[in-house]
Amino acid sequence: LFVVAEHRAAEPIIPLALFTSRNFVLATAAGLFIGVAMFGAISYLPTYLQMVTGVSATVSGLMMLPMVAGLMTTALTTGFLASKTGRYKWMPIASMVVLAAALWLLSTLTVETPVWVLLVHLFVLGAGIGLAMQILILIVQNSFPDSQVGTATASNNFFREIGASLGGAVVGALFTSRLTDLLSARLPAEGGGDTNSFTPAAVNEMPEALREIIIGAYNDALTPVFVTLIPMVLAGLVIVLF
Repeated sequence: LFVVAEHRAAEPIIPLALFTSRNFVLATAAGLFIGVAMFGAISYLPTYLQMVTGVSATVSGLMMLPMVAGLMTTALTTGFLASKTGRYKWMPIASMVVLAAALWLLSTLTVETPVWVLLVHLFVLGAGIGLAMQILILIVQNSFPDSQVGTATASNNFFREIGASLGGAVVGALFTSRLTDLLSARLPAEGGGDTNSFTPAAVNEMPEALREIIIGAYNDALTPVFVTLIPMVLAGLVIVLF
């Protein structure tokens, strides 16, 4: 329906002619995969930090700063190197490799993992995202004349947002399904309470034995999901090779 509508429109929102550019198609597809991995990974990490480490919502947000630091470091570095050398192809390739490694590292987290190790993993995740985020947009922008740069950039961002939505939805569905199964299997038949009421604040006030069960289930439900995102990143790796 999108193709039909845009084909017939006198002033299409996303002109189909954009898709005749190989760089646009490949960079946009790679950006979509990055969006899936990025938002699929970070959507539930703040709540995970609250549950497992017992910190407040504010502190859990601050604990995401290493990811931002990693993203800024590599984004600034790649921008400088691209303008200095004119060589950029290795950056999206390195991004996919680092992203896959970061997702695998996140999948190894346990309740006993030291906080500093978790923060290092978040830094690696951010570094992987930053390696390609801006470069892919620059590739798109440099593939079109000035009159089409705005449309091409917006279209690229649009599909990246689709990836973000898909990532959050996929991870959310897998995580909640696993969590429900684990809680049903591990909680006592009586006294477990309504699983929908297991907010971080409520869990922190529970008896230690019950709290450990819930935290363990939360960890075991979320961390394996990161592995399921790795094939998407590897598909992105194949795309950027071209």
